[in-house]
Amino acid sequence: MTHTEIAAPFAEIADADWPTFGWSDDIRPALARALEAGQPAVLATLYKVEGSAPRGAGSQMLFTPEDTDTARIAATGYFSGDCIEGDVASHAAAVMADGGPRRLHYGMGSPWIDIRLRCGGALYILVERIDPACPAARSLLDHARARTSCRWISDGTTRRVEPGGGALLDREDADAVCLARRYDPPRRLIVSGGDPGALAVARLAALSQFETILVRPDGPASPPPFPVSQYRREDPARALEDLGLDRWTAYLGATHEDHHDLGGCLAALRGETGYVAMIGARSRAPARLAALKAAGASADELARLHLSPGISGLGKAPWEVATGIIAEIMQALNPAGERA
Repeated sequence: MTHTEIAAPFAEIADADWPTFGWSDDIRPALARALEAGQPAVLATLYKVEGSAPRGAGSQMLFTPEDTDTARIAATGYFSGDCIEGDVASHAAAVMADGGPRRLHYGMGSPWIDIRLRCGGALYILVERIDPACPAARSLLDHARARTSCRWISDGTTRRVEPGGGALLDREDADAVCLARRYDPPRRLIVSGGDPGALAVARLAALSQFETILVRPDGPASPPPFPVSQYRREDPARALEDLGLDRWTAYLGATHEDHHDLGGCLAALRGETGYVAMIGARSRAPARLAALKAAGASADELARLHLSPGISGLGKAPWEVATGIIAEIMQALNPAGERA
């Protein structure tokens, strides 16, 4: 079904005046909330881009009912920087109502000339309804909880989830628009420490949509005054062993106590963590490297360790340190072509 075959009813995105819904790049948390509430959701996937565009193929939005107003719809994610999101929301409302998928075409070559893209490109979007009992949706969320990659395969009507990786987005059938979209485990940052710099890193990571875990050995009984996924008070090495590690996880040792930071970094390096760093003066680096080598760290493992982490050129204030470290982590956890 193309963009012009059905006139979409008007639906306004909740909080459209201030589109902070576009900050969320991963639709799975919003999908989980909808399924837990027994509500349907509508998934929109950008499957083809021609010319220039703010987002790449594989980008997604999720739409869910707004309880307080039937003419409003809640959104997560964005495609175009406010060029088409409102119209996509109206089509999502139609899909939510009748269950039929839509294929939308915006920009160059689109028959709907009253919606243009400022970048001059063209976007093609598949819009599909996900019911609360959808087995594929449940499987998708199970893979996220288990921190394993999987592929969402759908033509808009039938869908399934298969374990494994591959390209971010494949079109299995170009004519029928059958998509295979890869989902990796959510990006995760484990910070050990409790000084202003460590807390700024944890806070900025949470704002940047990382699953953020703060480890503060023998720290206060009360959690930090900002939201994190977990707050733990044990030794970092023990916490890492319990949490499990993978290449979508970053670890930052910032307790400034070598028995904690060295143990945590050694565990993170051996767990094939995607990014491992330790905050401290450059003058301490040789002794720390020697201690890790004596503890059994290999040359390859030590080569992956970031000492004095963060991108260069920033100051030493907590938020500047945090900004540099989060930027470096994003680079490390985002190999070329892996994210839209």
